[in-house]
Amino acid sequence: MATGKRFRSGWVIVLSLGMMGAVQAADRPTPSADRGRHLLQTRAFNPPIWPKQIYENVWKSWGEPERPADFEQQFMERYGLHPSPFDNKGYPLGLREARSLLGVGVTTDCMICHGGSIFGQSYIGLGNASLDLQLLYEDMAHVMGRHRATPFPFTNVRGTTEAGAMAVFLFQLRDADLKLRPMIDLGLRADLCEDAPAWWLLKKKRTMYYTGSTNARSVRSIMQFMLTPLNSAEDVKKQEPAFADIQAFILSLEPPKYPLPIDRDLAQRGEKLFAKHCASCHGTYGENPTYPNKIIDLDLIGTDPTRAEGFTLEAKNHYDNSWFGQEVDAEGRRMETYAHRGYQAPPLDGVWATAPYLHNGSVPTLYHLLNSASRPRIFTRSYRTGIEDYDAKLVGWKVQVLDAPPPESAPPAQRRRVYDTTQPGRGNQGHTFGDKLSDEERFALIEYLKTL
Repeated sequence: MATGKRFRSGWVIVLSLGMMGAVQAADRPTPSADRGRHLLQTRAFNPPIWPKQIYENVWKSWGEPERPADFEQQFMERYGLHPSPFDNKGYPLGLREARSLLGVGVTTDCMICHGGSIFGQSYIGLGNASLDLQLLYEDMAHVMGRHRATPFPFTNVRGTTEAGAMAVFLFQLRDADLKLRPMIDLGLRADLCEDAPAWWLLKKKRTMYYTGSTNARSVRSIMQFMLTPLNSAEDVKKQEPAFADIQAFILSLEPPKYPLPIDRDLAQRGEKLFAKHCASCHGTYGENPTYPNKIIDLDLIGTDPTRAEGFTLEAKNHYDNSWFGQEVDAEGRRMETYAHRGYQAPPLDGVWATAPYLHNGSVPTLYHLLNSASRPRIFTRSYRTGIEDYDAKLVGWKVQVLDAPPPESAPPAQRRRVYDTTQPGRGNQGHTFGDKLSDEERFALIEYLKTL
């Protein structure tokens, strides 16, 4: 748990992770995807976290004698960020300029986690599977002359974040009406190891998040990270219409198409296998798609239980009793939250682009997902996203299997580059439904999944 002392030394750090807005009530314009796109691409919803000169001089924490000529490229590679597909004033996807009374600074936005890259092409809404958020904050703090730890780990293994811990941490500072108060204990855990899902899947879902805990049409839920201490309760609430527009944009997104050749005959065989073995949980595709929105019990799915069991009843009740939990749907009914002991079987649109797999990113390719015995126990990868880093046969990221993790004496950033599935929250067990298939059947099924 973060103590009051750790909070006082570290709360400024969490100002960066601000996501936003929600549905308030009656008289308001119909949400607009076009407005939402514009807001997402042009507006800072968080105050500045770092002065602009800190961003410009962060290379001083890299051990470089002078600013590298390719500073922007090295910045992106070091922290796992990607070129912006829109005009972002030279910043990578996920960072932007923000203004305060003290002037212009740099902050983060939701695309730091929800803006990814595949085959070297950036996409809004693709989860960022390269990000080392912890390293970004540590390096920026170092250049500012601050050497305090973050209030909890933001990243335990590269490509994942502790987003759930961030939400709980911020709610611990608010009362039911979102007014600031002394920190309470809601049972924060920072070992959930979450791999950001693709935004374009949301349109099919009735419930969202890995456990299906929230109504998928909730706007307020996507505003949780606006609860930074520099935002008042009214600051948060007044952004609800903006986030209704942002949600409309999210619901308009489509997945990228697989860009390499597909064996259509093999994919046809795979489609029949999919209908037999996968469709009952993941839905059907084509002209008349279906999606059952199933939450699969932990005893059946068998995947790492840490995320499913990672939120206390106190945290749920606090959320439900707050302004966030009072949101109503179009018919005026209160949007419920749920405490499922399991994981939602997601839609698979664009699944080829969303490696690694499972909620914690512990399985690097679709082949490994369909053959649990083949899953690497300890591995690393380049964390780049070019075609040379992609395994077109197994469909996912190329990995290097290791015999052991780095020693404890290794730099933390080096240790975070290694996925050790023996660690809490990082288990790669479960989802064994493909184990009885032959390799011939697995590759036919994988070929079909490329078409989705």
